[in-house]
Amino acid sequence: MRRSQLRVIDKKKFSRLLCPKSIVVFGGRSAQYAVEESKKMGFQGDIWIVHPTRTEISGLPCYLSIDDLPGIPDAAYVAVNANSAIEIVEQLNRAGCGGAVVYASGFAEFSVEGEIKQQRLVEVAGTMPIIGPNCYGLLNCIDGAVLWPDQHGCKILDKGVAVITQSGNIGLNITMQRRGLPLAFMFTMGNQANVSVADVIDALLDDPRITAIGLHIEAIADIGHFDLVCRRALDKKLPIVAAKSGRTDAAAKIAMSHTRSLTGSDKLFDALFERLGIARVETLEVLIETLKLLSIGGPLNGNNVASMSCSGGEAGVMADLIERHDLQFPVIAQRQQTMLRSTLNDFVTIDNPLDYHTFIWGDLAAKTATFSAMMSGGYDATMLLLDWPSFEGADYTSWDTAMHALIGAQHKTGHRAIILASLPECLPLHAVELCAAAGVAPMVGLDSCLAALAAAYQIGRKQRQPAPVALLISEPSQKKARNLDEFDSKQALAKFGLQIPASFVVTNSEQAVAKANLLGYPVVAKVLDANLVHKTDRGGVKLNLVCDSDVAAAVLSLSSISDQFLVEKMLVDVVAELIIGVFSDQQFGVSLVIGSGGVAVELLKDTKTLLLPTTESIVRSAILGLKLAPLLTGYRGRPAGDIDACVEAVMAVANYACNTKDQLIELDINPLLVAPAGQGAVAADAYVYTAA
Repeated sequence: MRRSQLRVIDKKKFSRLLCPKSIVVFGGRSAQYAVEESKKMGFQGDIWIVHPTRTEISGLPCYLSIDDLPGIPDAAYVAVNANSAIEIVEQLNRAGCGGAVVYASGFAEFSVEGEIKQQRLVEVAGTMPIIGPNCYGLLNCIDGAVLWPDQHGCKILDKGVAVITQSGNIGLNITMQRRGLPLAFMFTMGNQANVSVADVIDALLDDPRITAIGLHIEAIADIGHFDLVCRRALDKKLPIVAAKSGRTDAAAKIAMSHTRSLTGSDKLFDALFERLGIARVETLEVLIETLKLLSIGGPLNGNNVASMSCSGGEAGVMADLIERHDLQFPVIAQRQQTMLRSTLNDFVTIDNPLDYHTFIWGDLAAKTATFSAMMSGGYDATMLLLDWPSFEGADYTSWDTAMHALIGAQHKTGHRAIILASLPECLPLHAVELCAAAGVAPMVGLDSCLAALAAAYQIGRKQRQPAPVALLISEPSQKKARNLDEFDSKQALAKFGLQIPASFVVTNSEQAVAKANLLGYPVVAKVLDANLVHKTDRGGVKLNLVCDSDVAAAVLSLSSISDQFLVEKMLVDVVAELIIGVFSDQQFGVSLVIGSGGVAVELLKDTKTLLLPTTESIVRSAILGLKLAPLLTGYRGRPAGDIDACVEAVMAVANYACNTKDQLIELDINPLLVAPAGQGAVAADAYVYTAA
């Protein structure tokens, strides 16, 4: 859904809904939970209840109608059926309420009739914000406002992370975590009738109590608005982490049936998140661990990390796991080795990861000295692997000593420390709380921790780069589309700077021979037909023609396919082949693909997707991130390719796409033939599909 189709909400009212000083609830048991849990959380404002038959709920008086309330509520929790919810929202809007959380289902997620009801709900709400319908609710754990139909695991705090999810059950599950995530807000969005994920992010950016934002989403209704808001988040250096479902076709189908929202192309979402400095993670565990890490210590400045444990097995596992992530264990410098050696037994091998053995187990002073010496290496983060015994009556003394030694080492060195347990049951709550209070991140899961560190590094790196420009959003044309033939496609692109081979259009072998002599051998002969996109599959391309008879024979052979031909100068000295493509997506508009080209392009699937507009530095990084990059940089002594020319070719295509965004449907250059450094990159074939 485009932003123009979404109802614009009143931001002042929205701030009242998120941080209310008064709450009104409607409904039975679900509404009663909102009352009781708000009281438990210590909500300091007024709590009012509207109920048609009851006089009291949870010790509070009930009012018969909104008109009977002693004041105008900032926030409403509406836990009634769909038809009643529409009536209540209309009355709340007339009364000047800040906003409503609509728990009721039976709207657009359900049926066509439900879609009509949802449209009516939005109409009667006007500019009053609605979270939902068909949502679990909202938890504000700073102000103690619980607009929620169930128990939860949150505690009151001063600051922390906000999590936004489209799944009520997943939101509920996250509130139950005991990993030390400081959860300040939980939003379950439901159908997003007039408040979107982007609207919530936008509002949270103005709350200094929010340390990071986590997203668990299936779709984004308005890409342009999301781009605008997340660029603001990047500017404010508020980190965002996203776990998005829909990587597989099956997941995409589930998203459609569950929320009736469009998942979109997953690679485009990867490109969007990378562009906006949003770290995409694969699991809820990594989402929680990353948010926790960011909330306690912020993003990483680099990717040099260290690991310490009293087990060679754990050290080996960490050394293996780090290969999956954009992190590294630097070699310990000689000066630091000397410092470490002075604190350890001679049997210990000084390395990173460090197995410090158990010779100093239980010795606070010795451990503090060792950990301080290790952290003096100036790593971006240092992990201490430590699993407490989890059985009832266990003695924690020695493990707590190690924890306090790490806390002391962090205070002494000023460097970032992490306590890392391999299993959640082996990190007791007292350790979680002590570490978090001391600024040491209490992390769970070896691989999850490394993934979180890599995500924090990705965010930190993006925050230090130039801010991205606004995303180019185009509307797909409704006009009749047509293919341009190869000659016209190349000519159109050449006007934007794409290097193309010298060529002639001919209709017979005599013309072909004459033009081949003008071009100089070797040449290529091809059929020229706008409707024949994959010419090679039909035998419509003849390569390496080196004399007149070759050309004449080639054209004679091609005559069974077409009556028009293209004769081109052939590039002989080729280092690599690339593909450059553009396609138009319903949500994102025109987007760019760069990858390994040639006949095996679909087999190799070595591609990088970029959103537009883009820059030369982004394009260069994408090219050098391909699997074929070693061919371009000079593999095993072979000549390097003209990378500058590759970048110029991609930028020419990108500029063409930006200038024709409302007509262009698809574009394909395959292959782009890359010559040795300084000799260019030439589009050997091109195809443009555009609106007439």
